[in-house]
Amino acid sequence: MAKTQFKKKENPDKGIDVLSLEMGKKPPQAIDIEEAVLGALMLEPDAVTDVVDTLIPDCFYKESNRKIFSAIVALATRHAPVDIFTVSEELNKTGELDAVGGTLYLSQLSMKIGAAAHIDYHSKILLQKYIQRELISISYQIQRDSFDDTLPVDDLLDSTQQKIFTLSDRNMKRDTQAIQYIISEAIEDLQNTQTQANGLSGVPSGYTSIDRVTLGWQPSDLIIVAARPSMGKTAFVLTMARNMSVDHNVPVAFFSLEMSSLLLAKRLMISETGLEPDKIKGGKKLEDYEWEQLNTKLNKLVKAPLYIDDTPSLSIYEFRSKARRLVANAGVKMIIIDYLQLMTGPPELKGMREQEVSAISRSLKAIAKELNIPIIALSQLSRAVETRGGTKRPQLSDLRESGAIEQDADIVMFIHRPDYYASSEEHPELVGLTDIIIAKHRNGEVRDVQMKFRHSEVRFVDSTDAKLDMDVFSNDRIETFSSKMNGAEFMSNSEFDKDF
Repeated sequence: MAKTQFKKKENPDKGIDVLSLEMGKKPPQAIDIEEAVLGALMLEPDAVTDVVDTLIPDCFYKESNRKIFSAIVALATRHAPVDIFTVSEELNKTGELDAVGGTLYLSQLSMKIGAAAHIDYHSKILLQKYIQRELISISYQIQRDSFDDTLPVDDLLDSTQQKIFTLSDRNMKRDTQAIQYIISEAIEDLQNTQTQANGLSGVPSGYTSIDRVTLGWQPSDLIIVAARPSMGKTAFVLTMARNMSVDHNVPVAFFSLEMSSLLLAKRLMISETGLEPDKIKGGKKLEDYEWEQLNTKLNKLVKAPLYIDDTPSLSIYEFRSKARRLVANAGVKMIIIDYLQLMTGPPELKGMREQEVSAISRSLKAIAKELNIPIIALSQLSRAVETRGGTKRPQLSDLRESGAIEQDADIVMFIHRPDYYASSEEHPELVGLTDIIIAKHRNGEVRDVQMKFRHSEVRFVDSTDAKLDMDVFSNDRIETFSSKMNGAEFMSNSEFDKDF
C-alpha cells in the first residue's frame, strides 16, 4: 500500500487553507451545491439575508466561488441590488472577474434554478463541509507541531483548544424565538423563584446585604470585583466561596492565580476553627484538645463542594476547558477567578496588554453565557485612585488596563476601605468600615452596601453582624470559638495580618 503523503495548500491571506491527501481522496466539498447557492443568491436577492449569518467565504471550497460570494456580500452590505450584472461589475472593480471565469461563468450560475426554496438547507451542507475541511487542516497542524520538540506542550494544547473552540462556536448558533415561548420560559423561572425560601433567583453569595441588591448571582452574568492591593479582594470572595459551598451546598470552583491552594486552605481553616493563626501556620504547636477542635470544626468544610485550582498564568483556553469539565462532572454553579490580570490571553496578542485583557474579558463573558453560570473575576484598579484627592473613592474609569472590562461586565463592584487612607488613632470609627460600591448593575440598582472588615480574621461580615466586633474582641485571649465563618470568634496577631 502506498504511503499516505500530506500536502498543505497555501493561501496568502489565510495561511493553511485546506489539507489535500494525495491518496485519491478529495477534501470534503459540494461544488454543485456551491453553484446552486450562488445562482439562487443572484436570482433571489432577498435570499442573501438567509445565509449571511450561516456562511462565510471559506465555506466555499472552489476559490472562484469564494470570490463571487464575497462580492455578493459586499453588495448586500451596501444595500445594492444583487444580480448577475452588479456582481459582474463588483468583481470587475476588484480585478477578479477574469479569475472567476468571467461573465460566462456567472451566467452559468444564474441558470442553476430551483435552489432558492432550499437555500437554508443547502447552506447548512456547505457549512458542514467547511467544518470537516477545517478539522482535517487542524489535525494536520497538530500532527506537524507535535513532531516539533521546540514547541512547549502547553502552548500546543492551548492553540489546539483555541482552534477547536472557534470552530465549535461557529457551528453553534441559536435560532430566533417567538416572544410567547420566551415569556413562557420567564414565567416558569418566576414560579421556581417563588418557591425559594430565601426569595433569591440566583446563587446566594452568603452576604445578606449584597443578596438584597442582586437577588443572588444570576446565571450567565460576569461580575467584576475590583480594588487596590491590600483591600481584601481575596478575603471577600474566599469568604463568599465558603458561604456558598458550606452554608448553601452550592458547588463552587475557585481559580487562584496569585495564592497557592495551601495558603487559601489555611485561611479557611483559621476562620472555620477559631484557632490562633500562628498555630495553623505551623509557628506554634497545637495541643491535643486543639487537634480535636480542628477535626471537629473542619467537618463541614471538608465535605463542602469547593474546588480550588491554583494553576499559575492560566490561559483563557485552559480555563474554558477546565470550566466545562467542572460544570459537566462536578455540577459547579459558580466560578471565581483571582484575578483577571494574571490570566494569559490569545498567543497572537502577547505584548499588547490592553488588547489581551480585552480578549480575556470578552471570553469570560462568553464562557459565563455558554455554561449559563455566574463568573466572578477579581481585578486590579489603576494607581489613579491613590493620586486622587478627597475620599479616593474608586470609579469605573479606574479599572486597570482595559475599558472592555467595564463594557463586558454585568456587575462591577468596588471594595473601598476608608481606614486604609486614614489614621486609626485619629479616626477609630473608620477601622474596618467597608463600602462595597456597586458601580454598574446591568439588571438592577446601583448603590453602596456597607460591610465590616475584621482584620484579625481577614474576612468581611455583613453590617448587621458588625456589632459582634464590640461584643467579641478584646485584648484578652478568647476562650470560646464558633465554627461559622461569619461568626468565628478568635484573636489574631499582627504577624498574620502581614503575611495574609
